[in-house]
Amino acid sequence: MAKKAPTAKPASKSEVFANIATTTGLTKKQVTSVFEALTTEIGKALGKKGSGVFQIPGLAKIMRKDIPAKAARKGIDPFTKQMRDFPAKPARKSVRVRPLKGLKGMV
Repeated sequence: MAKKAPTAKPASKSEVFANIATTTGLTKKQVTSVFEALTTEIGKALGKKGSGVFQIPGLAKIMRKDIPAKAARKGIDPFTKQMRDFPAKPARKSVRVRPLKGLKGMV
């Protein structure tokens, strides 16, 4: 069996903020405030009164998806091949992130 190549540990939040601060010439405090503002804007867009879509230009599109309720039903359990009752599921919201061309080009 082939061994997996060792993967690099992802950068921590403070490392990301420090790297962005050195690249842009801003202070870490300013970079932190930019990310807080971005988080607030995403929350507004995806919230109840928002449009449900937020786009980070060239990188990703974040969308709120409303999933309707599902009624209880009878069906065949794929593991045991026996009939069983599947319970109802309430309506819910999920978040989808779709990469855009700029992000796909980086990979």
